[in-house]
Amino acid sequence: QVQLVESGGGLVQPGGSLRLSCVASGSSFNVYVVDWYRQAPGKQREWVATVTGDGSPAYADSVQGRFTIARDNAKNTVSLQMTNLKPDDTAAYYCNARHPILLNRNYWGQGTQVTVSS
Repeated sequence: QVQLVESGGGLVQPGGSLRLSCVASGSSFNVYVVDWYRQAPGKQREWVATVTGDGSPAYADSVQGRFTIARDNAKNTVSLQMTNLKPDDTAAYYCNARHPILLNRNYWGQGTQVTVSS
């Protein structure tokens, strides 16, 4: 069992930065693949970024070059550094941890709100 808690959201002006954190409790977190998703009001949940157990990242085209995902397995934490934020980045951001082999081990956090507005 893995529990995830996101933090770091808030209100920021366009062009600003925020750093989101996803802290996990539970064992063997280092093998889990962790994704960040976001969901804006009235829109479907959208994949943002992924980091594998060994730290390899992947990004959606919409955030490539602006967002950086990283993990610290010693601290059971995955971060999402967001820079040059745009109003279109406004959404609730969720982290998801999924075991690469045991597909039923898939966990979500409660989300953290990011609002980009002047």
